[in-house]
Amino acid sequence: MRSGPKRLPTAANLGDTVTVAERVISNLRDRRTTAGLTQAQLADAAGVTRQTIIAIEKGNYTPSVLLALKLSRILGIAVEELFGYVE
Repeated sequence: MRSGPKRLPTAANLGDTVTVAERVISNLRDRRTTAGLTQAQLADAAGVTRQTIIAIEKGNYTPSVLLALKLSRILGIAVEELFGYVE
């Protein structure tokens, strides 16, 4: 079985692939620290582990839509302010 990030075809050329992680930008660390929360506090509020928050902040993990929405609600900001999409 292949390990590493899932690769998806691009719309421009189905022969080219990009990793999903390369396309999602996270502002989680900045927004979390601005809110005065630790990684552990945010993780507890979102119902995930501290390691999940660390992985999102480092760009090693792209959260599900549900988790992204939970995080944005906890931080009191729009999900678009927390995560961005880069083509």
